[in-house]
Amino acid sequence: MLRRAERAGQRLRLPLRKSLLGRLLAVSALVAACSVAATAWLAVQTTSGAIEQEQGRNLAADTRVLDGLLAYAAEHPTWDGVGTTVDELADASDRRITLTTQSREILADSAGSSPPPPALPPQASAVVDPLSVAAVPSEAEPGAGSVTVAVPGTDAAQRSGNDRVDPRAVGPFKLPEAERASLRRTAEETVRCLSRWGIASDVIESPSGRPRIQVVGNDPARMQNSRCSTDDLDSPTGTETKALTALNGLVNACLDRQGREAVRLDLDLSWNTREEPEAATAVPRPVPGVTVPQEARPTALPTPASLDSENDRDIASCVGIARQEQLSSYVASPALLFISDPGGGAVPAFELSSGNTAKITGVAALVLALTVGASVLAGARLVRPLHALTGAAQRMRDGENPSHVVVAADNEIGRLAAAFNDMTEHRARLEEQRKALVSDVAHELRTPLSNIRGWLEGAQDGIAELDASFVSSLLEEAVQLQHIIDDLQDLAAADAGVLRLHPEPLRIEELLTYVVAAHQAEADAAEVGLTVADPEGREPPPDLAADPVRMRQAIGNLVSNAVRHTPPGGRVTLRVYATGSGGDETVVEVADTGCGIAQEDLPHVFDRFWRAEKSRSRRTGGSGLGLAIVRKLVEAHGGTTGVASTVGHGSVFTLRLPSAGPDPMRTLV
Repeated sequence: MLRRAERAGQRLRLPLRKSLLGRLLAVSALVAACSVAATAWLAVQTTSGAIEQEQGRNLAADTRVLDGLLAYAAEHPTWDGVGTTVDELADASDRRITLTTQSREILADSAGSSPPPPALPPQASAVVDPLSVAAVPSEAEPGAGSVTVAVPGTDAAQRSGNDRVDPRAVGPFKLPEAERASLRRTAEETVRCLSRWGIASDVIESPSGRPRIQVVGNDPARMQNSRCSTDDLDSPTGTETKALTALNGLVNACLDRQGREAVRLDLDLSWNTREEPEAATAVPRPVPGVTVPQEARPTALPTPASLDSENDRDIASCVGIARQEQLSSYVASPALLFISDPGGGAVPAFELSSGNTAKITGVAALVLALTVGASVLAGARLVRPLHALTGAAQRMRDGENPSHVVVAADNEIGRLAAAFNDMTEHRARLEEQRKALVSDVAHELRTPLSNIRGWLEGAQDGIAELDASFVSSLLEEAVQLQHIIDDLQDLAAADAGVLRLHPEPLRIEELLTYVVAAHQAEADAAEVGLTVADPEGREPPPDLAADPVRMRQAIGNLVSNAVRHTPPGGRVTLRVYATGSGGDETVVEVADTGCGIAQEDLPHVFDRFWRAEKSRSRRTGGSGLGLAIVRKLVEAHGGTTGVASTVGHGSVFTLRLPSAGPDPMRTLV
């Protein structure tokens, strides 16, 4: 035995490269090394890019905030009501947005006033002034709606040296609904005409409400070869004529102060001198009523670089000044914009230096070392109980007595060890029950078979006569044998889960009356009184949903057992009543005045082949399967069984059944 255990131990010890510990260590080290190395490399390589992306996102978010406030200022004469816009922009950008006057009096603050918010930064993020924006439109066409922040020294900063008015600030040029609808119909008719000539175009609307035709492609001259006129679309409306006349007056007043000649402005803000004919313009003019792509069209208001003379530059300057003067009463006054994080501090930035790179590398190395060390410890602790479990399982396979495995901790391995111990105990109990069952079945079958064989051998030898008494004895033994086989078959079917119930509405009082009538002859022969008694002070039971055949079998077994163990002159009484909250449980009691059962025997009453009389005599007991069948049948109905007994005074067997009944497809398990 000792040598066999040593050989089993040698089989359990595998080379490190093949063992679970070795593979766990190798995989853990490889994964840790790869993951840490990749993480460190990615951190070093991508941090700079992440910083640039974050800065770009911050700049884009700040630009959207500035653009939204510029749009509000361009469309409203005051800042009243800007709080809603500020809150929406703050929620969208996850920033604290504060708008103040130039004297730092708060106009709107997304942080609210209760509790008092942190102090504002010392320097404003931007000045919100639709008449002097530090930005230019991303599209030259008015109404594009987005702006690009100008950086000093770039071409964008020099795009318009005099006209810095936000294109959404239209002031008196805003068309009423009637004029807008009329121009819209004219523009749509022109688009349909161009479509017939094979020219793709679309109608866009400027902030003032004036529709314009945008030609797709880079060849706007194709319109000149069509017969689609845009004169009506290019003509100013009454509202525009009035606003343009006022603007022209302001421009000429500015030119007069500088000693320059008066000019006449067109709707696109190009101009003609009073003395020049209309065809001789100082600035190239676009095709009337048509908007062309950015790269194919001139600037409406000329830049300083495109002006040929000092006179033209002075005119452009006066046009810009006049526009600001005209629009000043239609737009909100300049305001200071403060953009910070919700806590009131500056928007956080990033910094990655050589020192930070060294820190990342050091942390990565430390993580790698800790991972390998932890893998070694975890692997050793994991493999040790697995070895013990494997050894115990092999000893069970070799036929040795099952041994318990030490449960070191309440973890997965510990629970596996506990489950293994439970399995070994259950296996031992099953083996003992199997041996006892085989012995009990053999004993129970041997007695009737021996009697039958003895009677037949006596008849064969001529000792017993083949009369009616002889046949009756054989029949009695055969019936007893059949009874044992039927009981075993019911229990086997219940254990296998193939014996199904067929529940139906059942009046339990009628069932008890039927059982009493069926066993009345047996009780009379034993001189035992058998009655159904009314429960005193108890509620009557409701109708049950139960299998009537199986319930008659269960209660009949109890009655037969009670009659058999009650001496002559005694009585067996059946009771039924409801209990529980709302009468949801039905109780059936079978009480007798027999010899009773000892307290130490009560836990075994419902075991198979158990009988209080150790001699296993059939004179006072049956096969020992009746009560086991009763418990199985009651459990199949969702109920429980119980017994209370006093030696010398009798026993009370109790069945508790739920009034709702079992599942119709429930099996006996």
